[in-house]
Amino acid sequence: MKGALGDGVVLAVVSGIMNGSFTLPMRFLGRWDWEHVWSLFIAVSCLVMPAVILTVEAPNSWAILAGAPSQALAIAAVAGFAWGFGAIMFGQSVSAIGISLANTLVLAISSSLGSLLPMILLARQRLFEPEGLRILEGVAVAVIGIVFCGYAGHLREKAGGAADRGDLVGKARPLGVALLLATGSGVLSAVFNIGFALAQPVARYGQSAGLSAFASANLIWGVMLGAGSLANLGFCAYLFFRNRNLGRFCAPGGVRLYALSSLMALLWGGSIFVYGAAAQRLGSLGTSIGWPLSLAAGLLLANAIGISLGEWKHVRGRGRASLYLGITILLAAIVLLSGAGE
Repeated sequence: MKGALGDGVVLAVVSGIMNGSFTLPMRFLGRWDWEHVWSLFIAVSCLVMPAVILTVEAPNSWAILAGAPSQALAIAAVAGFAWGFGAIMFGQSVSAIGISLANTLVLAISSSLGSLLPMILLARQRLFEPEGLRILEGVAVAVIGIVFCGYAGHLREKAGGAADRGDLVGKARPLGVALLLATGSGVLSAVFNIGFALAQPVARYGQSAGLSAFASANLIWGVMLGAGSLANLGFCAYLFFRNRNLGRFCAPGGVRLYALSSLMALLWGGSIFVYGAAAQRLGSLGTSIGWPLSLAAGLLLANAIGISLGEWKHVRGRGRASLYLGITILLAAIVLLSGAGE
C-alpha cells in the first residue's frame, strides 16, 4: 500500500509538471498562426492519443462503449463539447498575456469554480455544511490571490512587459480581454468536471464488463475529449477560412513546428491519463493529496517558465511582489479547496 501511495504521489506531481509545461512550445511557434498550432494540438491530444490509449489499454473498449448507458454518454458528449470552447479561450489567453499569467489565472479560476459549481448544481443543500463552507473559504482566498496576480499583470502591462512575448504564437491582447478569456475557460473547465461526475455510469458499465478502473475512466475521457475537439477544430476551420492561410501547413521548415505542436499535445493529453493513474493509486487520498500536488506543481512550473523566458523582465518592485504574493495565496486556496473533499 505504501508503495502504491508513493507511486501515486509521484504520478500526481508528474501530471502537474506536464500540465504546467505544455504551453511552453507555443513560445517558439510564432512562424505559424494560432489556428495552425491549436488545430494540430487538439487533433493529437483529443483524438489520436485517446484512441490509441483506449485501444492499447483495452482493445474491447470500443465495443463496450457502444453498449454503455446512452444518457450518460450524451452528458459526457455535451459537457465535453462545452469544455471545448473553454479550451479555445485558454489557448487564446496564453497568446494574449503569456504562459505565466494565463496559466495562473485559468488554473485559479478553474480550481475554484470546479469545486464550487458542482456543489451548487448537484448538492446545494451541502453548501453551508462543513464541506461547503470549506469550499467557500477556498474560493474567497482564491479570489484574493487572483486580484494580486491581476494587479501584477496590470503593472506589467503599464511597464511594457506585455511585449516580452518572444516568438509566442498568436497576438497580444489587453489584460481585460485576457481576464474575460481566463474566466470563461475556468467556468467551462468546471463544466468538464461536472460532466465527468455525471457520466460515471459509463465507467461503472465498463468495470462490470471487465475493464479496470483506469480503463473504465478512459471511456469517459475519450467521449469528452472527442466532443471537445469538435468545438476547437470547428473554430480553427473558421479561422482558416477567414484568414485564408491553410496552406501554411505546407510551408518550408514545418517539421519543427509539427514536432513542437505535437509535443504540446503529448504533454497535455498525457497529463490527464497520468493523473488518472495517480488517482487510482491514491484512492480516497486523491483529493486531499494528489489534486493539490498536481495543481501546485503546474502552477509553480508555469510561472517559473514564464519568468525564466523574460515575461516579467520589465516588472520590478510592487509588480514582482504582487505576483509572488498572489501565487502564494493561490497555493493556499488550492490546499483549502482540496481539503474540502477529505
